[in-house]
Formats: sequence, C-alpha cells, structure tokens
Amino acid sequence: MFNLTYEFKLKPTQSQIAMFEEWLETHRRVYNHALAERKDWYKSRSCQVNACSLHSCYIIPADAPRPTFASQCKSLTAARKENEYLKRVNAQSLQQTLRRLEKAFVSMWEQNHGFPRFKKPGRMRSFSFPQLGVNPLTNGFVKLPVIGAVSMRQSRSIPDGGVIKQARVVKRVSGWYVMLTVQWDVNPPQPIPHGEAVGIDVGLTSFVATSNGLLVKRPRFFVDALRKLKLLQQRVSRKRIGSNNWHKAQRKVASLHEYLANCRKDWHRKLSHQICNNAGMVFVEDLNLVGLSRGMHRLHCLDAGFGQFFNILEQTCFKRDVYFQKVDSRKTSQICPSCGVQTGKKELSERTHICSNCGYTTDRDVAAAQVVLVRGLAAVGHTVKMLAEGKFVGIPVKQESPPL
Repeated sequence: MFNLTYEFKLKPTQSQIAMFEEWLETHRRVYNHALAERKDWYKSRSCQVNACSLHSCYIIPADAPRPTFASQCKSLTAARKENEYLKRVNAQSLQQTLRRLEKAFVSMWEQNHGFPRFKKPGRMRSFSFPQLGVNPLTNGFVKLPVIGAVSMRQSRSIPDGGVIKQARVVKRVSGWYVMLTVQWDVNPPQPIPHGEAVGIDVGLTSFVATSNGLLVKRPRFFVDALRKLKLLQQRVSRKRIGSNNWHKAQRKVASLHEYLANCRKDWHRKLSHQICNNAGMVFVEDLNLVGLSRGMHRLHCLDAGFGQFFNILEQTCFKRDVYFQKVDSRKTSQICPSCGVQTGKKELSERTHICSNCGYTTDRDVAAAQVVLVRGLAAVGHTVKMLAEGKFVGIPVKQESPPL
C-alpha cells in the first residue's frame, strides 16, 4: 500500500463555518471529559492507603478497570443517546478524538512526552473522518459525512487509481483546509544506492554544507521577525481579554506565525530539490534534535527547522529515486576526511579545517560533510577509494544564497 496526503483549501458557507465551529467545541469537550476520566483514575491509585489528601480525594472502587480507548468508545455510544450535542456530530469522528487521546498517552509512555493537558476554548483545531462515501470528490466539492458537500479550491488533480481513505478538516488563521489521505494498492520500490553520493552537514552559520563544496547560508525567518512579533504581542497585551479587538490582535499574531512557517517550509522544499538535482545518494547526520532544541542556541535551532528539513529531504529523495540514509553524527567535525585522523575539538570560531597530519585544508563544515559522506558510503557497502586518490583535496567552496 502507498499513501499520500493532499491538502486543499475549503471555501465553506457561513452555515458550514458555524457547523465546523460547533463540531470543534464538541470535540474539545469530549477530549477533556475523556482526559479527566483517565486522570481521576490515575490519581485515585496514587492516594496513600492510611490517609486522605487535604486538598482532594478521588474515591473510585479498587476493581474499577483503567479507562481505555475501547471502554471510552462504549461510554461515548451510550452518551450519544442522551446528549443532543453529541448526536449532531459524526460518531466515527468523535471516536477519532478519543484515539488521539490514546496516542497522547502512548507517546507519554514510550517517547517520554509530557502528560496530556486539557484543551482551552479554541485549542482544538481539527477533526477527522476515518471513512468517506463513494466518490467524495466531484466538480470542486468534497462530500463530508453529515456536513455534506463543501466547496474547495482543488489546486491540483489526484492521480487515477487512488482511493480516498480519510479526511481531516483543519482550522487555521488563513481559513479552513481539508487533508485527504489517498491510498494506492501498489508497493513502489525503495531507492537503491546509485549515482553520485552527497554528504550533508547542517549548522547555524551555514544551514547546509555539502561534500562537493556547496555552502548555503541560513535564512533567519523567526529571528528577523522578532521585532514585528514583539510589537503585535504588545498590542495583544493592551487589549481586554475576550473583546473583539483582542481577538483581532490575536489573529494578527497567528497570521505572522503561519506566514513564517509557510516561508520556512517552502524554502526547505526548494533546497531539497536543489540537493537532489545531481545526486543519486544523500547522507545526512542523525542528530539529537531534542537536545538541540533545549541547548544554548535553541532559538536559532528551532528557527532553522532541522527536523522538518530532514523529513522534507527524505520525501523528496523518495519521489526522485534518490537513496537517503542517516549516519552517525558523533565527532564529524573532529576527523580529517582525507586521512581519517582525529584532529581534536575545534572552537566555534575556527571555521577552517587544517589537518596537522596530511595538511588537508578546507572549510570546517565542508570537511564535516565529507566525513558524513565517507560514513554513508561505508554503511551502504561502497569502497571508499577517494581517500587514496585524494579527490577531496582542492575542492572549491561555493557560497550560495538561499533559494527563494
């Protein structure tokens, strides 16, 4: 099976927008009620046996089972028979909200994520339909269960042979969007190592440095917009909370954040295609992105979006039949790519790699990218002949501006 997600902008009527808003509020209440039920069960098991808490005490029978996705779905079915608001919303869509809560707990247990939190009004911004009817796309309209046909701007056509498996309606400051997951009954072959290999080193001075000498400067999307963002947030703080002017100021802040995110993603996509133009294999570092987001330069690391760039680059490589693999990132800046001798730690101010053993000299980031290339070729079983032939020596360094 092969899945792709297509995103289109919706053009709903005023009555459909009101229905969307009502559904989001209902999904938020279901999510919070299910989370409160699970949280109360956990707190009732953490009370002391011989004493009660002075603040609150959760008295739940000892034989009461732990709330799960299946049990809460049964409770939801019973509640829909009595609650008028729940009847208006598609039952499968509400079950997907409960499944989202279940995934949040699984992420907490397995990936060390934080405990799920309650959602304030306006924080629930999407709901999904796991099943759609036959031919849900017709003449620029998408047919959603219960809601009906909603007009959308279909910017591109969907290839034939695919089946639309599910849809997700998303609310953003710029409007409403629908994400359609299309499935094809095929198994596309994975790209195999072939052609020219490229090693990539990412950083804050140069966002991308490749093994063939290409250096691309890092655009500062968020950092350059800090002054404007600070001004807009000051305007929000001076408005009365909940007023119309407060909502308008909040929308301006959200609009700026969405604009920055779109610019960053567009730049990442263009850069990934530029890298794949003349490459058959791409190797990148397997970085600890969580550690980078909590370090001293966390603001600049999050602004660069290394994780998003790696995901987009991997998708682009798959579409263009380019082999993609992550390699070990330890000590890539301390090893000489020409002779393999460890040269020791470098200060951040040292931007040139000079090997004391063989005399190989190049840019520091380019040398790290060449080490990534050597490790990648070794991982795929290719013989690294370029070290003996000295192909790394004398590679010119090309400074390029970001693709816009």
